[in-house]
Amino acid sequence: MVYSSLLFIYGFLPVSILLFYITPKKFRELTLLFLSMVFCGIISLFFLIFILAYTAMNYGFVHLISRLRKNKKLAAVPLASGIIIDLAALIVFRTEHFSQLYDILKVPDGFFPVGISFFSLAAVGTLIDVYKRRLSAEHNIVRFSLYFMFFPRLIMGPLLRYGVFRRIICNRRETPENIGIGMTLFVKGLAKKVIVADDLYMLYTAVHSQNVSELSAVTAWLGITAFVLCLYFTLSGFADMGTGVAYCFGYRMPQSFNYPLISTRIRYFAARWQSQVIQWLRRYVTKPLYSVCTYRWVKELIFIFGWTLFGIWYRFNTNGALWGLLIGAAVVIESRIAKKKIMDITGIVYTLFVIIICSVFLAGNSPAYSGRYLIAMLGGNNVIADSQSFYLLKSYIVLLLAAVYAASDLFRNMMTRAGKKKVKTVINAASTLIVLAALIICTALLSYSGSSEMLIMKL
Repeated sequence: MVYSSLLFIYGFLPVSILLFYITPKKFRELTLLFLSMVFCGIISLFFLIFILAYTAMNYGFVHLISRLRKNKKLAAVPLASGIIIDLAALIVFRTEHFSQLYDILKVPDGFFPVGISFFSLAAVGTLIDVYKRRLSAEHNIVRFSLYFMFFPRLIMGPLLRYGVFRRIICNRRETPENIGIGMTLFVKGLAKKVIVADDLYMLYTAVHSQNVSELSAVTAWLGITAFVLCLYFTLSGFADMGTGVAYCFGYRMPQSFNYPLISTRIRYFAARWQSQVIQWLRRYVTKPLYSVCTYRWVKELIFIFGWTLFGIWYRFNTNGALWGLLIGAAVVIESRIAKKKIMDITGIVYTLFVIIICSVFLAGNSPAYSGRYLIAMLGGNNVIADSQSFYLLKSYIVLLLAAVYAASDLFRNMMTRAGKKKVKTVINAASTLIVLAALIICTALLSYSGSSEMLIMKL
């Protein structure tokens, strides 16, 4: 079960909200944990057992480190053990080279721990923070379990430090207004996924299924542009849905995507794309390495290394590493040569161009395939446009333009600048109707299959 399924939208979600609010306040965290366990169990019983064992293991390591941290050498043993196990689990389940281990552990065919890319990094960060005395060990097992299993942030984060998550829990505000805001945000994310991303995926697969050596330049550009937009609307759509559901329970989670595609600098894109993961890498990887060097070029290499790790976190293969390396290198080069004052439109154009070029490696199955695809984009197949490219352009141009507009913050800026109360009232009223219409359209589209589970990559 995912957020973009009829079972979740019209079954699990309303029942969860009702059950949460009829529960006495002092038991509501326990209710959320129960609901999260049910959510995990619906995904698969094996997943529920896995995440319960994973949570219990990290809870034990946290308290063992806390008890031993007066002696750093002794505390380093459970710290290292916990980090190795957490990262090993991430590597094992994010790669496809451990089939024999799956057989030994009796792992069901097709099993994948949903959200392991997020809760594994969350576990590692918590262990390090407790070891460095930035954080006290959590004794409330319900809250600690929610940190890993809270279903609104299970699929697509956000990746939060435990201290931040604990503050969010303590500052919970349960009001009817939050339910309204949460449902609006949920439907926004649902529309991103069902209306926009799923149709863009059809364009991407139509191009991807063709022989790369026969692609025209226009077709190749359409395919990779569809991939970038589809990836953004899929990930940000699920993130918005999760954030919206959390809002319904009074939890205000930070957003992971802050309109990154239409940025005027590559470094702005780098800061706005999956921002909590970037902050995690900065806190636990690049910042500690910065402290042991003074040379600018060394710090730049460390920055590129951090983005390479980010690329590997996205895809555990050479292509993922190349994507991260290229984005990191582009940010460094930009900081070296870009003028301090540059026209915003120029910045948007070259930033989007760099993102699309780098994403060829994220979309490809191998560096060789990505290289051939780049050649096709540059007209290396000696075909600029053909009948297929005109057909695809005619079929998807409206969707592509609408997606580019939706990926920008133009509508948000219009709302901000609407100074008159009457204008804001009209816009708010129209927004309510748009949200209802979007929900109806999404329901109609989902009714054909019952869900929208297409994901470009597993996280």
